[in-house]
Amino acid sequence: MIDYEFLYAFTKKVLKLDKSIRWVGIANKYGILLNVEHREGLKPLMTDEENEEYAHLTVTRHKTRVKFEPVTGPLIYALGKYEKLNRVTLHINENYYLLITLDIEERNFDMIITEKLIPLIRREKGNFSFANEAAPNKTANA
Repeated sequence: MIDYEFLYAFTKKVLKLDKSIRWVGIANKYGILLNVEHREGLKPLMTDEENEEYAHLTVTRHKTRVKFEPVTGPLIYALGKYEKLNRVTLHINENYYLLITLDIEERNFDMIITEKLIPLIRREKGNFSFANEAAPNKTANA
């Protein structure tokens, strides 16, 4: 059973790490969003349906990237810089992914990722092993 209370608390912790974090999503290995939160007062750029499609495609892309890890070394994070925001994908463990967006004006994204997000993931990683995981049937509004 997936611990949705933990996922909610974790996404709230991520949002509080830095003022430039706009949106946080936790996706499972199938690209299904389990929980989504956004910064208070933010008008999201994408609909819930678009976020679901984004999560699915992001997890699929990640799986193709790891194919080359024996040559390149492990992927630490993937960053996409867009005109209106920055998107980051972080692999939590074999079953979960952290997806975030950052304000486009943020220039210290590597510091935020390596000094704030990755340490939080390392501390909480053990809490992402849910017994008898089933397909989710609820997500928070994006």
